Amino acid sequence: MVVLPSPAVVESPPPVEERTSSRRASYLRRAVVAFAVAGLALAVSTVAPLMGPLLVALVIGVVAANTPGVSRYVVGTAPRLDKLLLRSGIVLLGLKIAITDVLALGTSGIVVVLATVVTTYAATQLAGRLLGLERDLVTLIAAGFSICGAAAVAAVESSIRAKPRDVALAVALVTVFGTIMIGAVPALGSAFGLTDEQTAIWAGASIHEVAQVIAAASLIGAGGATALATATTVKLARVTLLAPVQIVSARICRSEDATRRGPLVPLFLIGFLAAVAVRTTGVLPQGALDLAASLTTLLLSAAMFGLGTGIVARHLWPVPVRALLLATISTLVAGTVALALVTLLV
Repeated sequence: MVVLPSPAVVESPPPVEERTSSRRASYLRRAVVAFAVAGLALAVSTVAPLMGPLLVALVIGVVAANTPGVSRYVVGTAPRLDKLLLRSGIVLLGLKIAITDVLALGTSGIVVVLATVVTTYAATQLAGRLLGLERDLVTLIAAGFSICGAAAVAAVESSIRAKPRDVALAVALVTVFGTIMIGAVPALGSAFGLTDEQTAIWAGASIHEVAQVIAAASLIGAGGATALATATTVKLARVTLLAPVQIVSARICRSEDATRRGPLVPLFLIGFLAAVAVRTTGVLPQGALDLAASLTTLLLSAAMFGLGTGIVARHLWPVPVRALLLATISTLVAGTVALALVTLLV
């Protein structure tokens, strides 16, 4: 008698409903963890404000992704959710900006902002190319140092799809150099004989992060509300240029890599501009704006945690000397150009 081999048993994939339910549960778990980390980052930054919640959340993500036994629960579990958190935060960031406040700076203030941003971005791109650094890293540093630090880095990254290592390095550099400027700009403003208004405009036009600008403004003169309002308005005027810088950055990187696809003006950027328009109309009450500002920081911090979970820690050290040099050049260009224009125009 011939015994025929039994046919191999092929397991059928789980039903669509089961896969969808599992994916939703995974996203929910990741959202709970991400927002818990964002809350912790906010608490830490309250105690140590120079660190900033976005950097703290990024570091927590890196630590979690590189800890045995923990990494499998956080690495690559919900990439779409991470992008959604980031893009939602960028959209809400627009509610901090009213075009009327920017126009109130006058011609001289607007010229200072435009010239500083354009010069810093262009000089950083040129210096990065001369130093032989990768285009993506150079572009992230150029955006972060010329616009609004970690938030600009994250926004541009979502379009150019840079390596996680480059994102982490750009965020770390913009945080360190911006922190140095918190004390340097007010001290040099006093040494150069600038008025409180001039120093406040210089701080807003040259320091990288919004939180860093606020910290520096509190050290100007008697730390009054006028200097704080001026510096913050100038800084937010720089943030309005996030849209064109993001578009230029995407075009630059795609010109060197034809395989990159996607809309040149992503939907979240349109949402950002729409939020700016809504804020400008003045229809939202102050309570809603305050809530939106808190939610913006929470969403961006949660998104930075997600970015951190994709980073291999050993790839970050030692910090490339050429990257440090580029960050130094970018900071010096921003500070020097803004100072020269403030001295001449304000």
